[in-house]
Amino acid sequence: MYEFKYSNAEREMEVYGYDSVVKSHCRMCHGGCGVLVYVKDGKVAKIAGDPDCPINHGTLCSKGLASAQLVYHPDRLTYPVKRVGPKGSGKWERISWDEALDTIAGRILDYKEKYGAESVVFGYGTGRENEAVIYRIANLLGSPNVLTAGHFCYGPRIATSIITCGTNPIIDYDNFPKCIMMWGNNLAISNPDEYKGEPFSVALDAGAKLIVIDPRLTRPAARADLWLQLRPGTDAALALGMLNVIVNEGLYDKEFVENYTFGWDQFVKRVHEYPLHKVEEITWVPQEKIRAAARLFAKTKPAALQWGVAIEQQINCADNDRLLMFLMGLTGNIDAPGGQVLYKTPPIVNVSRFGAHAMLPKEQAAKRLGGERFRLAGHFAIINPKTVWDAILEEKPYPVKMLFFISSNPVLTRANAREVYKALQKVDFMAVADFFLTPTAELADIVLPAATWLEMDYIGDFWKRHGYILPRRKVVQIGECRSDHEMLNDLAHRIGQGEHWWDTFEGGLDHILQPMGIRWKDFKEMEYIRGEVRYRKYKEQGFSTPTRKFELYSTTLEKMGYDPLPQHREVPESPVSAPELYREYPYILITGARQPGFFHTENRQLPWMRELHRDPQVEIHPETAAKEGIKEGDWVIIESPRGKVRQRAKLFSGIDPRVVAAQHGWWFPEKEAPGHGWDESNINILTDNAYDGCDPEMGATNVRTLLCRIYPEAREGE
Repeated sequence: MYEFKYSNAEREMEVYGYDSVVKSHCRMCHGGCGVLVYVKDGKVAKIAGDPDCPINHGTLCSKGLASAQLVYHPDRLTYPVKRVGPKGSGKWERISWDEALDTIAGRILDYKEKYGAESVVFGYGTGRENEAVIYRIANLLGSPNVLTAGHFCYGPRIATSIITCGTNPIIDYDNFPKCIMMWGNNLAISNPDEYKGEPFSVALDAGAKLIVIDPRLTRPAARADLWLQLRPGTDAALALGMLNVIVNEGLYDKEFVENYTFGWDQFVKRVHEYPLHKVEEITWVPQEKIRAAARLFAKTKPAALQWGVAIEQQINCADNDRLLMFLMGLTGNIDAPGGQVLYKTPPIVNVSRFGAHAMLPKEQAAKRLGGERFRLAGHFAIINPKTVWDAILEEKPYPVKMLFFISSNPVLTRANAREVYKALQKVDFMAVADFFLTPTAELADIVLPAATWLEMDYIGDFWKRHGYILPRRKVVQIGECRSDHEMLNDLAHRIGQGEHWWDTFEGGLDHILQPMGIRWKDFKEMEYIRGEVRYRKYKEQGFSTPTRKFELYSTTLEKMGYDPLPQHREVPESPVSAPELYREYPYILITGARQPGFFHTENRQLPWMRELHRDPQVEIHPETAAKEGIKEGDWVIIESPRGKVRQRAKLFSGIDPRVVAAQHGWWFPEKEAPGHGWDESNINILTDNAYDGCDPEMGATNVRTLLCRIYPEAREGE
């Protein structure tokens, strides 16, 4: 058992009669939070935050506190099953792991022989810390097709930061930014990627100024010194407007610009195309607020920019990310204490090397679905989901015959959900690994029981860019559940990849740690390892970009045939781009705001989490509700050109009357299988995935902003 330095855990063990306490790291959302797991009679009895963890300092969100409700849920899948009868029949038969993996392996090898390895598509959900093993098995098989959320979640940040400044710039909350600009993000609820809400709140309490850019009055927006309530989907124009102020008023770091940037003159020309009167017209944000925000951010040192997935799930995805990095760099806050740091990871076998990307034959990489169209995405082994659905439904450019989804529920999480459902019904063979029989899993041929974070050993935060790795220690074993890493290690041996894998996945953990000269048995006794922290490294070595400079003008994008400078594009459905459609669908619909307790489609089975959110809600301004005859709590219909769904009305004055905001990821585990009401309130019934509406570089699907109409359900059919 691990040796603990703090008295609180020892005291609680004595007072409450716990048998032991295990120090680990939560993975109920993006992960990293240190936890103390109290065990009694061989079961998890309580989970609390670990005050010694440098990530969360003892704080823990509702999801982490409720982890045991997931582990011991009575509906949880605890053994492999195969479908009996037609897809969606809801009839399953228990099978052994050997039968399950032998069947999956046989299908993989059969499809590879008949149609090529590219006909087998692996997939995973957002940031589940299984990406390295999934890419490894796919690349060694010869399949270039791994279907992730990476086209519109975090992947664009990595891809654009690598071509702009070398790596993802992460806020240095340890050194207390004096100004924080939060853009399309609600950190206190989402705790995304490298970040947790606690250090942000501490920085505010220490006196940091706060600028919030968001169409909704979030809690951070209510606390902000400046709240810029922009028109949804106009982030790029707003950023260009701020940069216009910074350039024209000489608020930029002149030494940085002169010595460390590439493409300054071309960039200045581009920002001059966005004078504030034009930006105000595009964004709905008054000129004086844009100017005030630009000045506050540029003049306050150090300053940091907190941004997230909301700006990536739209047509301006890559340009949005680049523009926000420009705001960091040009104000002198890149790789600066209290600003945005280019952290170094410890010397490990990183995700790219572990994922065996270099071992995918070039002729197979050239077959990556959508790689020709979305070239920046293809360069980083990312594909657009619609390319997979098309390859199933139309067999173009070649047929996809098999899907293997791990911790992913695309029926709920991908745009144009009815097309997704149709493709999953048609595909020859599908395997799914998950905690429950989700609406996606119910369309599978075989479903494997996945382990939760409490049931595995792993190197936590292995994929992140904040410089930490942390040991996740196995606490319990539930039924026959296996971690994603263990099941793929076993499967790899069955498809002829044994020489590249290990007898057990502990060997894989040893492989990751090998450059440091330690093994898993050593690491699991440690608190954490952090890479060396140094600031302004570019002054000694430049940036790891093609020009060795901070690239305002992207030489990489230019070579790919894209505009090397960012720009504002109108979203496909807006009052500006589609005025006739706007007359028929007179409200801008935004989607995807996070709710405490849920992680996309997960946790709606858990009692504590469902008590927080019983039903899906759509936020409507009181003026709009009165106009449409809608009262608080009414079931209302939200309709787009693709279809209609129902959610409960929540009247909310912190939103523009021209905008409504719906929740995403909704299904109803308590409803009858199969389906569990997957199409009742699923906002992706309304979203579109047409290629010309996607970000041209990353293929990001524009799911955040569209047009809709809304009316009481009672009026349906009138």
